[in-house]
Parts: sequence; C-alpha cells; structure tokens
Amino acid sequence: MTRSDLVAHLSERFSQLTQRDTEFAVKTILDAMSDALARGHRIEIRGFGSFSINRRPPRTGRNPRSGEQVLIPEKLVPHFKPGKALREAVDAQLPADTSPSE
Repeated sequence: MTRSDLVAHLSERFSQLTQRDTEFAVKTILDAMSDALARGHRIEIRGFGSFSINRRPPRTGRNPRSGEQVLIPEKLVPHFKPGKALREAVDAQLPADTSPSE
C-alpha cells in the first residue's frame, strides 16, 4: 500500500473528508512521526507496533570492484517492531497449505 492508496482508502471510508483534507491528515501524521524519530524519540502505537532508532556501529567493508577495504561510518537507522495484534493478524492470513511444493 502506498501513501496515495492510503489516502484513497481513507477518503472512501470517511466521505465527510475531502481528498485534500485526507492527504493533509496523512502527511501531518507521517511528518510528526518522522520528526519524532529524527529527534531520537520512540513511537508506540498500541496493537500496531513501535518505531525506534537503532545505532549501527562503524565497521570495515570491502569495495566489491577493487577489493580494497572501506570504512563504513556509524549510522542511526529506523527500526519497526510489530505489535502482538499485528503479528497475529498477519499470521491469520497464512494459507492453509504451507507445505513446500516439489
């Protein structure tokens, strides 16, 4: 689902909102979440999951073309951990026959 899919779905579900209002609401929510993560805050949405920032320490990698060693600097990356309700909802969608086909 893309952002525009989400806007379209919300516009259909809440007919009292215009498409423009729905776009603004979705943009506002996503911007607030991005700003909170950028400031190092954790976001928890009960039943859905939590967003946090993980630190990736610096490490040594290799340039695949030349083979020379390259220093990869430390990074802060967003991390999502699904909540129990979301995990159970996704797991409930698992097809009945999960045996590998040969």
